[in-house]
Amino acid sequence: MSVLDLGVPAVPGAATPTTDTTGRPDDARLVDSWGRVATDLRVSLTDRCNLRCTYCMPAEGLEWMPTEQALTDDEVVRLVRVAVERLGVQEIRFTGGEPLLRKGLEDIVGATAALDPRPEMSVTTNGLGLTRRAAGLAAAGLDRVNVSLDTLRRERFAEITRRDRLDDVLAGLRAAREHGLDPIKVNTVLMPGLNDDEAPDLLAWALDEGYELRIIEQMPLDAGHSWQRDRMITAEQVLASLRTRFTLTEDPAERGGAPAERFLVDGWTGPDGSPAKVGVIASVTRPFCGTCDRTRLTADGQVRTCLFSQTENDLRGILRGGGTDEEIAAAWRVAMWGKKPGHGIDDPGFLQPDRPMSAIGG
Repeated sequence: MSVLDLGVPAVPGAATPTTDTTGRPDDARLVDSWGRVATDLRVSLTDRCNLRCTYCMPAEGLEWMPTEQALTDDEVVRLVRVAVERLGVQEIRFTGGEPLLRKGLEDIVGATAALDPRPEMSVTTNGLGLTRRAAGLAAAGLDRVNVSLDTLRRERFAEITRRDRLDDVLAGLRAAREHGLDPIKVNTVLMPGLNDDEAPDLLAWALDEGYELRIIEQMPLDAGHSWQRDRMITAEQVLASLRTRFTLTEDPAERGGAPAERFLVDGWTGPDGSPAKVGVIASVTRPFCGTCDRTRLTADGQVRTCLFSQTENDLRGILRGGGTDEEIAAAWRVAMWGKKPGHGIDDPGFLQPDRPMSAIGG
């Protein structure tokens, strides 16, 4: 039976790392027992952030990871190289926390760009540092950026992020476009009673600017564990709001493992002349676990097979213990073989991960 037939699983992950590889085929790639292959690697470079978004962390911030626990630049590059050269990873997304707080980001991007085969590279960022770093990142080989932006209204931005930095984010987006970090995607989380009325305005702005808007359902990844399903804006509500102003048609292109369900915006074209699109990422109400092609690496070198995993497999220990590239690759394969068929959010026994989103990486 394929994972596509199973939907979301009944139970979340067990409390101990995966070790059982019974039945695993002789395949060098990151295959799991449900027939999926991970080709997309999300690499968290830091758990730190210079915003304090209400749905992510408390106003005072969190207790940051000690420096000695975090992977060094060379260690990050080595694990990325193992993923690309030995495990078949084709796409790298650098995340955080806020990845632009990583001083060595350009060096990491440059070393990744030099790999053969060269993976596609992107960064998910809050945009604050892009005016200073877009040129260097583009020169190092970065392909594109995703920028998080939940509102176009200054007062709301300050309320959501607890920082008055909207102008800096907008300037960062312009810098990314100036230096060719396209296509630029803008990630938005809508919250009831706060910014849930802005979906049409955000889409109109994104269309005018030539960005692709992606609206994301709020997920149970906040540090305070205060998420409530009946208090989230669903994909159906998002689409209904957008359709008050725009005509949307389902994108006929193959979705594959992409998290966003995309829609064509009738009457609009993108910067390259193709039909303009808007995406909705409905991890909660329209889970896409059956086609998931992602593997995740935390800033302290732990493999996570899912955003909502209760387990992690340690690569940092192998790396710092003198392990070979093949030993690291083998441990990664073991971790992925134990990936669950889905995230289990709908199960009564679902437990939110101990780590918040800022520590896991987007």
